[in-house]
Amino acid sequence: MEVSLSFENAVANAMVLKTMDRYWQQIFLTLGMVIAVFGMRLLFPILIVAMATNQSLQSVAYMAFEHPEQYSEYLQQSHTTISAFGGTFLFLVFLNFMLDDAKERHWIAIIEKRLKKLGKLDSVQAMIALILLIILYRSLPLGDSERVSMLIAGISGIILYISVSSIDSLLSDDGDSEEKGLGPAKRAGVIGFIYLEILDASFSFDGVIGAFAVTRDLVIIMLGLSIGAMFVRSLTVFLVEKGTLDEYVYLEHGAHWAIGILAGIMLASISVNIPEVLTGLSGVMVILVSLISSESYKLAHKNQPCGIMDSCRSLMGMTAKALPHDPE
Repeated sequence: MEVSLSFENAVANAMVLKTMDRYWQQIFLTLGMVIAVFGMRLLFPILIVAMATNQSLQSVAYMAFEHPEQYSEYLQQSHTTISAFGGTFLFLVFLNFMLDDAKERHWIAIIEKRLKKLGKLDSVQAMIALILLIILYRSLPLGDSERVSMLIAGISGIILYISVSSIDSLLSDDGDSEEKGLGPAKRAGVIGFIYLEILDASFSFDGVIGAFAVTRDLVIIMLGLSIGAMFVRSLTVFLVEKGTLDEYVYLEHGAHWAIGILAGIMLASISVNIPEVLTGLSGVMVILVSLISSESYKLAHKNQPCGIMDSCRSLMGMTAKALPHDPE
């Protein structure tokens, strides 16, 4: 389950990691691994339960190992808060890519071209996310306390995303030089690392909660989640070192569509029980389809040195006009 949930996470991580220098890549693989396993998949859920139940961290940690059934129940009760926070953050990651008005290549063009036009509006991502939260607040069949918790958690996800993006702009030497399609927090090493860890945490929320549906043994859960975290990092390094994102042109698009689907599933799961199998397979299927589309693109353009037929024809036409005309 953890591996199936990790495919889009690995691709999303690779899109960030390829823009970082070797030093910060090593930090991600070493310190980042420790944070991912013990921080995001063990300590963070304990912190969530402690905040929700007003208990100390020590008491909740003891409960997690000695009374996992009770700990699982408390964690399930925090599902609304966790899903709203993680789902909103991932939704903004999805919107940032789709609404990028500098994006030139489109996979699902009929949708992506229309979304790109919206990207010309200022702060449109945050506006869409806030509108979505208001709709969920007004429409979901929740109690008053759950509605408030969902709204606060969702707004917190928006604030966190904007904060990371703003710090990235502040630390950047040239605020106008943002690389196309890369989104926030990917140029400065420390901010890129923080962004990666937040992204990883957002992906791991569902796996942590879903793991208790498989077993109540926290040791087995930690082992499984650790293997998943190692898989994510191994696959991320493979994608970066092999240049897969550059070779398969629609893989980045597929990853963001998978992120958008996962965000939608997390937000929908606030009121609807969605099987973990569906959550995992949906992302995997989108990634596979994007790989197939990328391979088709490669075959269609393998004999075109310019890569895109229109660009080649345009270049050839400009060259012909520039050459002197010789009637003979």
